[in-house]
Amino acid sequence: MQKLVAKAVRGLFARIGRTAESVFRHAGQMTLLLWGVARATFTGRVALGDVVTQLMSVGVGSIPLVAVTAVLSGVVTSQQGGYQFTSSIPLYVLGSVVTSSVVLELAPVMTAFVLIGRVGARITAELGTMQVSEQIDALYSLGRDPVPVLAAPRIIAGTIATPLLVGLACFIGVFAGLVAARFAVGLGAESFLYGARMYWHSWDLLYSITKGLVFGFVIPLISVHMGFGTRGGAEGVGRATTSAVVLMIITVLVLDATFPPLFLN
Repeated sequence: MQKLVAKAVRGLFARIGRTAESVFRHAGQMTLLLWGVARATFTGRVALGDVVTQLMSVGVGSIPLVAVTAVLSGVVTSQQGGYQFTSSIPLYVLGSVVTSSVVLELAPVMTAFVLIGRVGARITAELGTMQVSEQIDALYSLGRDPVPVLAAPRIIAGTIATPLLVGLACFIGVFAGLVAARFAVGLGAESFLYGARMYWHSWDLLYSITKGLVFGFVIPLISVHMGFGTRGGAEGVGRATTSAVVLMIITVLVLDATFPPLFLN
């Protein structure tokens, strides 16, 4: 019995050690990647055309899906809020509920999830395929650093495009909530906007845009790092893409949970 307990304890500590080693290894590699991106950016080694190309892919290409997600977020929030209201609560408060929910939480988080699925997974798969097919090694053999060519444009584009997409999602989500409130509970636009203005804080939109800035930086950083670290052929690309998506989702949720105590108190 004691031997089984000792073996279980050793196995537990071994798993903890392997997990800690993996975490610190990934953290160190992402720090080095971030340093390389910053150095390439501030020394002017990143081509503007590459950044514009990635902006079109990350930003413009994501607008339809972000708009659909924002519309559904506003509509669902408005309908559920109206359903839960009682006669003791003024109906115009629904305007504040929808506006605050969309701007503070739903718009940045849902936009981040859209980018994880549409952009983050694609970046990891692209760079992972280049890694296992030795295209990145070919860049090294030609004396070219892949960080300014492949990593920096994607991270810069994500950091620029995501706050803009979040701002667009805020506007679309609130407008969709306003229209849904009219049909769901008969709340007019004037009353909806009255409630929204009553409990509105000027910091709220900046708070949402700041979330988008952080998410837009973290998502491509993780996806580029996981793509560069891909090993094992096509199967390795699949594993790296799945791991990257899981890591990006967890990171976004953890960062989202840290925002209120840091910025809303």
